[in-house]
Amino acid sequence: MHPLTQELDIPTRLAQQVSFILEVDKLKQVIRRNFIADGSRRENTAEHSWHIILICLTFSEYANDKNIDLLKVIKMLTLHDLVEIYAGDVFIFDEIANIGKFETETNSAEQLFSILPKDQKQKFLSLWLEFEEAATQDAIFANTIDRMAPFLLNSVNNGQSWTEAGVKVEQVFKKLSVIEKGSDELWKLFNQLVVLAKEKQLLQ
Repeated sequence: MHPLTQELDIPTRLAQQVSFILEVDKLKQVIRRNFIADGSRRENTAEHSWHIILICLTFSEYANDKNIDLLKVIKMLTLHDLVEIYAGDVFIFDEIANIGKFETETNSAEQLFSILPKDQKQKFLSLWLEFEEAATQDAIFANTIDRMAPFLLNSVNNGQSWTEAGVKVEQVFKKLSVIEKGSDELWKLFNQLVVLAKEKQLLQ
C-alpha cells in the first residue's frame, strides 16, 4: 500500500482504495504515439481516457444497439487503458509491438487491480477483460469509440502518427473494422475521413 496510508487511521479497504487512486495517477505520465488535435505535442493516456469518455457520452445515440448499458461502456473506457501504467502504450499499427500485447497487459491488469479490495479487483478485471474480448454489444461500442478518437485527431493534425509510421489504408480498415459493428453512422463518418486522408496523402 502507499506510504501515505501508513500515516492515516483508516480502514484497510479505504487504504487500498487510496493506494489505487494514487497509483493510477501515473497514467498521466504515459505518452502515446498520437498527437493532440493541433499537432503541437503527443497526448498522454490520461488525456486519451478522458477524451473517449466524453466522446462516448456525445456519440452514444449512434450505437447500433439502442439497449447498450451506457454506464457500463463508460466504466470499460475508464478502465481499459490503465494497464499502460506498467505495459506502456503500444501503437495499434505496429504489428511487431502487438505480439504478446494481450498477455503483457493482462499481467499489468492483474498487478494494478490487485491493489484494490478483492471484490473491486474482480469487478474491474471483469470489465477490462470484457472490453478486450469485444464480444458483447457494450464492449463493441466501447471499442468503436476507442478506435474513433485517435482517427479523428489524426484527421485534423496532418496525420502525424500515421505519416511517421507509414500507415496504409488497408491497415486502417483491418484494425478499425469494429466501428462498423458498433455504429453504422460512425462507420459512414470513418469512411468519409479515410477518403479525405487519402486525398491529403496522410495514409498510404
